[in-house]
Amino acid sequence: MTERELWERYQRHLCVVPSVGLTLDISRMNFGADFLDGMRSRMDAAFQAMDALEKGAIANPDEKRRVGHYWLRAPELAPEAELKTAITDMQAQVAAFAKDVHAGKVKPAKAAKFTQVLIVGIGGSALGPQLVADALGSGRDAMQVHFLDNTDPDGMDRVLNGLGERLAETLTVVISKSGGTKETRNGMLEAEAAYKQRGLDFGAHAVAVTGDGSELDTYAKGHKWLRTFPMWDWVGGRTSVMSAVGLVPAQLQGLDVAGFLSGAKDMDAATRVHDAAANPAALLALMWFHAGGGKGQKDMVILPYKDRLMLMSKYLQQLVMESLGKELSLDGKVVNQGIAVYGNKGSTDQHAYVQQLREGVNNFFVTFLEVLKDRDGKSLAVEGENTSGDYLLGFLLGTRRALFEKGRESMTLTVPDVSARTLGALVALYERAVGFYASLVNINAYHQPGVEAGKKAAGRVLELQGKLLARLKAAKAEARSADQLAQDIGAADEVETVFKLLEHLSANGDHGVKRTGGARPAEARFQAG
Repeated sequence: MTERELWERYQRHLCVVPSVGLTLDISRMNFGADFLDGMRSRMDAAFQAMDALEKGAIANPDEKRRVGHYWLRAPELAPEAELKTAITDMQAQVAAFAKDVHAGKVKPAKAAKFTQVLIVGIGGSALGPQLVADALGSGRDAMQVHFLDNTDPDGMDRVLNGLGERLAETLTVVISKSGGTKETRNGMLEAEAAYKQRGLDFGAHAVAVTGDGSELDTYAKGHKWLRTFPMWDWVGGRTSVMSAVGLVPAQLQGLDVAGFLSGAKDMDAATRVHDAAANPAALLALMWFHAGGGKGQKDMVILPYKDRLMLMSKYLQQLVMESLGKELSLDGKVVNQGIAVYGNKGSTDQHAYVQQLREGVNNFFVTFLEVLKDRDGKSLAVEGENTSGDYLLGFLLGTRRALFEKGRESMTLTVPDVSARTLGALVALYERAVGFYASLVNINAYHQPGVEAGKKAAGRVLELQGKLLARLKAAKAEARSADQLAQDIGAADEVETVFKLLEHLSANGDHGVKRTGGARPAEARFQAG
């Protein structure tokens, strides 16, 4: 295309959302003139499915659950009055609790007030709060936020040791819908032990966000924690950032929660429009369908040109891949759907993987995320009249052009700033785009059987470990190979897993297992130390 043709295509296909100041440019996606019209019937069905979802239709038949994250920023749309009341009550209770913490009315026993927040969660119970904290936080916040988001002992040590003496003024928020998530349970117990080691009562420093009557709810109430806030079964983890999961950390941090919710609400209104050309979520879903042939054949590369949005690609990785990575269609056919998501911040990416994007395998499409406002206040001229922000835009536009010259497709999302309103709008935009795309390819975006399968497999591994330890102790220091031990415990067809367990046990002093013999797996011998 000539520059004039590109300009005309840009104007023709630019989607503008004045309520949140967002634009979506799809002009550099190589869809044909008849593509949007050809997808009209599928898109109309997706609009109808989304309307039914928001009105309270069962969206997760596996668990007979509705999906109501849209109601969190518009409680008046909840299908029952008691749901509306539950949402507004939660929001008021979270705000009041945070106000009392900031004022010192809720305070620790051995410090003047709480100054730190430790979030214990995993997946959707951590990624959303992490994105919000990193995008909107500063050194001037009411409280500083830290995360235990894995069951990695060294990772937990780094966070807890980093808090050090400040643990006495740290409020811990444990987030788990069921309370049975092992990674979160482990993080809670590690945090509890750290408080105890410093002579602190964990319950006097702890808050739970969990389901009513869950294991965590029972534990928190039994150990006299400060508060519990609700998690509802109609809010999935990856869409929970506007529930208590995200609002408790954000309110404690002192962020603009009202702006976050209002930005999402305004984006929801804009993306309910049954006109794909004017609906940015519909256009995103349609471009994903176009790029991957409706089968996820190309990866989604997210390139935010703003340090504060660095975690956006990680957040979207879960939202998109957990929602769309499905084996079966709604009518039970094997389809193996999904879109792989990865990304890095601009212009850092230009020193990382843009070389491959421009000249390597063409198995992706890019979404550039442009932020118009560089910083608060005036910028320094670093060369002539050019500022650092001018260079950032130059790299974005230059990379986009370099990719286009090689026939690599891209979209550009432009937002005015990184404010709470803007972030809320972006989250809402992608939540709805995921729902639309799922309808276009006839899958259920709101369940995750693969995640549950992984949890069951992990349980089997730990069951094998228990048997191994019992056998090693019974062997009375006799050194045995992984093959022998696997047979001893009736797991002859799982020798590799047995070896990996023994290797891990011998590398750590927790269970008293010793390794001798050679470096190769068949040469290694293991015994109780």
